[in-house]
Amino acid sequence: MALVCIFIVSRIKRHTNSVEECFQVALLLGIAAYWLPWVLLMILPVWGYLIYRNLFSFRSFLSTLIGLAVVAVWIFVLFQLSILNPPFSLLPSPFSILNYIPVISFLLAWLASAVARNILKVR
Repeated sequence: MALVCIFIVSRIKRHTNSVEECFQVALLLGIAAYWLPWVLLMILPVWGYLIYRNLFSFRSFLSTLIGLAVVAVWIFVLFQLSILNPPFSLLPSPFSILNYIPVISFLLAWLASAVARNILKVR
């Protein structure tokens, strides 16, 4: 999911609107958050990258929230229809963050390389 979200966000052209991409990223992360709730924290580096590239707006923020709300409504509906069973534990264990060290390090490396590439382009 992290790679797909990075692919979507990195394909946004400069001086364009990022609303649709923020919605797509929120949908993907919302679906993944059903099994791994810590995945929702990946939205913060995406927002940071969009702020850095001056592509983040209030509409992008709202589209992210709407994307997460769409997933939440569908999960609620599927629970009510007994199509979907709840996950094993609704609350993650405190040590489950250790499982995300590779994802977090990959995101930080990607963000640092994107910033370095942008700085080198400016010069």
